[in-house]
Amino acid sequence: MTSAPSDLHAQCLETARFIQSRVPEDLRSPAVGVICGSGLGGLADTVESSPRVDIAYSDIPNFPQSTVQGHAGKLVFGYLGESRTPAVLMVGRVHFYEGHNIDKTAFPVRVMNLLGVKNIIVTNAAGGLNPDFQVGDICILNDHINLPGLAGIHPLRGPNAEEFGPRFPPLSDAYDLELRRFAHIAYKKLQLSIPTRRLHEGVYAFVSGPSFETRAECRMLRILGADVVGMSTVPEIIAARHAGMRILAMSLVTNQAVLEPGPRGDAAIVGDAQKIMELGAANHLEVLEAGKMAANDMQSLVRLVVDELPNITERRPLPVEEQQ
Repeated sequence: MTSAPSDLHAQCLETARFIQSRVPEDLRSPAVGVICGSGLGGLADTVESSPRVDIAYSDIPNFPQSTVQGHAGKLVFGYLGESRTPAVLMVGRVHFYEGHNIDKTAFPVRVMNLLGVKNIIVTNAAGGLNPDFQVGDICILNDHINLPGLAGIHPLRGPNAEEFGPRFPPLSDAYDLELRRFAHIAYKKLQLSIPTRRLHEGVYAFVSGPSFETRAECRMLRILGADVVGMSTVPEIIAARHAGMRILAMSLVTNQAVLEPGPRGDAAIVGDAQKIMELGAANHLEVLEAGKMAANDMQSLVRLVVDELPNITERRPLPVEEQQ
């Protein structure tokens, strides 16, 4: 006797069926899903013009709405790269800080899974904590620190949706090694728009936002081992891994976090005190501008990885973990 589908699975299934009703048959089961972070939605412009379908989030039942500048809020279906790989792109994501429940921020990934997506490429704009990282550099993620998750704000909290994956999914191998290795190889083939731009690997710290981190928080995150920090991505990664999808995640470093303590109020200050306090302060417009400058290189890298996907063996399904 089969059990009734979970409420989450039923909602995702309704959404997936609606989307497939709007998309031509050859694009209904994309081979890859791409999530475009702040300022990185230009990748959608590289999708072949025909056949192509754009669907606004506001037209999709159950789909969360994006409200942040730089996030267009639409799904784009089409062929990507020289391999003409069928793909679905999320042009703009939703964030926990917008007021969505944390599980809602992962909802689109679960819908992608039901559409047949096996591989997902997640991009974001992030602050650089590692002093070796410069604005405009790209960091391939090989691990993360989920600060909200450690405090109980987790996309898998509550009854487990068995249709997607096991109660206790492992995350130690969430960031696919084979995809990471190919991304490094592909990067060496790129003709960079900025020759000094570098590719790194590192750890992403997920914080809830929407305020940018304080100096003390940045120092703490760096001590914990984080190389970049941002307000997204990790809930999507967890949902994708829960469902057995292969994951490549990349951060574009759009600002350098300030780790040095600010001047003390009881100390003598040389120069303009206000400028000293504002040194390194991040703002969203700067994030978008840095994204525009690096967009072509990030887009080219994603297309090269997508072109290689047909040659990469499909990952085996997750084993059901025993309860610990």
